[in-house]
Amino acid sequence: EMEAKYTRKLQALRDEMDLRRKTEIHELEERKNTQISELLGNHEGAFGAIKNYYNDITAKNLTLINLLKEQVEDLKKKETVLEKEKADVLLQNKALAEPLKEAQELVAELQKKLVHYYRDKEALMNSKAHLKITQKELKDLQWEHEVLEQRFSKVQEERDELYKKFTRAITEVQQRTGFKNLLLERKLQGLLSLLEQKEVELSEVLEASNLDPGTLSLVSHKLEDVLNSKNATIQDLQLQLARVCKAHNDMLQTFEAKLTAFGIPLDNLGFQPLSFPFPEQ
Repeated sequence: EMEAKYTRKLQALRDEMDLRRKTEIHELEERKNTQISELLGNHEGAFGAIKNYYNDITAKNLTLINLLKEQVEDLKKKETVLEKEKADVLLQNKALAEPLKEAQELVAELQKKLVHYYRDKEALMNSKAHLKITQKELKDLQWEHEVLEQRFSKVQEERDELYKKFTRAITEVQQRTGFKNLLLERKLQGLLSLLEQKEVELSEVLEASNLDPGTLSLVSHKLEDVLNSKNATIQDLQLQLARVCKAHNDMLQTFEAKLTAFGIPLDNLGFQPLSFPFPEQ
């Protein structure tokens, strides 16, 4: 009974569901048909608008084509006229080519001359400026030349006077120095001779006196003191002689340097200045 009951419920549910499915399918088909109808209407309207748009474009293009054809005809006519004018211009150009070439060559030549003109003009201006500077330098040099001539004359006079003074001075110094050196040398020779004589006399006295060693040692010490004193005197005289010789030689070198500075050869003195060697000590 339960199986039969549920079988009946299942059959009723299945029938209800089939009915509902058929109803929903019918509603869906109606909606789709309505949408299809709307789409067909929209498409027909859009197609009509597009058709009208392209019909207008075609009409405009036909009008533009006709207009362009007319323009092309006009351009062809103008081209024909321009070709004729071109031929005439070519003939004129051909006829003017030779005069143009001559004119261009003339222009090039004139440009070269113009460049040379500007260059020569600039060179002339520079030469004038340089000439002014040179003239001024010439005047300055002439003035300096006159001043130098005057100074040269004055220097020549001073040189001659200085030459005379130096000649006199060198002669006097040579005389004084030679005389003083001679005196010092004679004095030195005399002292050396006297020393040798005293040594000989002392030796003789010592040999003759037969002194004892103590007394002999004392006498020897005193003699050494005397000899040292004499040697000191001799060295002092040698130093004085060396200083005099050096002063003479320095003065002689200064004199020769002055003569060289004034351009006076040493051969013009008429004598050879004496230079003294330094004495050995």
